Amino acid sequence: MPRERSRSARIAWRRLNGILLLDKPSGASSNAVLQQVRRLFRAEKGGHTGSLDPLATGLLPICFGEATKIAGLLLGADKAYETECLLGVTTDSCDADGTVLERRPVPAFDEAALEAALATLRGRIGQVPPIYSALKRGGEPLYRIARRGEAVEVAPRAVDVARFECIARDADRLRLIVECGSGTYVRSLVRDLGERLGCGAHVTSLRRLWAAPFRSPRMYTPEQLGAVADAGGEAALDALLLPLESGLADHPRIALEREDASRLASGQVIAGRAEAAGRYLACGPEGRAVALAEVDRHGALRCLRGFVCD
Repeated sequence: MPRERSRSARIAWRRLNGILLLDKPSGASSNAVLQQVRRLFRAEKGGHTGSLDPLATGLLPICFGEATKIAGLLLGADKAYETECLLGVTTDSCDADGTVLERRPVPAFDEAALEAALATLRGRIGQVPPIYSALKRGGEPLYRIARRGEAVEVAPRAVDVARFECIARDADRLRLIVECGSGTYVRSLVRDLGERLGCGAHVTSLRRLWAAPFRSPRMYTPEQLGAVADAGGEAALDALLLPLESGLADHPRIALEREDASRLASGQVIAGRAEAAGRYLACGPEGRAVALAEVDRHGALRCLRGFVCD
């Protein structure tokens, strides 16, 4: 039996509900950090809300227990990044972890030319993801296919970029801020910006600043979590978790009496609601989440995803 499996088998896993705002370190995969944190909390069930590249740092919400039911929603949320890129060098992965493909001189350009190039990459745009990505072809991640040396063709996808600005320049390095919708690759934005400037570019650092609805996150590194555990044990760790409701903060709430809350959670339809049609966070008398629910045009409230948070 492999050592890691034996070690995991000795952990007394526990039921735990909540959301941890993890500050992912550079050099580790999102899944590796997830498993490290899950073991620290002894959480029976856990998942993250969208991978960050190994090079990247910053916000990686970790969902435990019932909160894993909303991980898909958080995966599709808007996000913001700060990135630094080096002009004049392109790599196969579009970041510093890749193999250099080409070096080109960086032409002279002023702020107006840079802004003109950035402007073409804002709004609803077509973007070709990097070949070294977790997107799948025939059920297999593209990065595995690329690593075998096989040709990888990736079709462009429509993505939304609300903000793409340069906040600092130092010779051939640019520091950029990106605010974007789900599915946007910052590496591709940087690659395409470099091509518009006529010299190519790749990402040298990347940090996720926020992901909706956590727009001003208080994040914790694995080292900080370890220190909290050493000082105060699991009670201190658990105090760092946000409730499941925080992950649905952008949804309007519906307050239900106890009987209706129980009926909704069991899958029954609650008729005669006055709220406008749409999705809601349905809460019981104590304000605890009962379900992600939807009011239809007839005023019927239906459960989309029920929660059991004891």
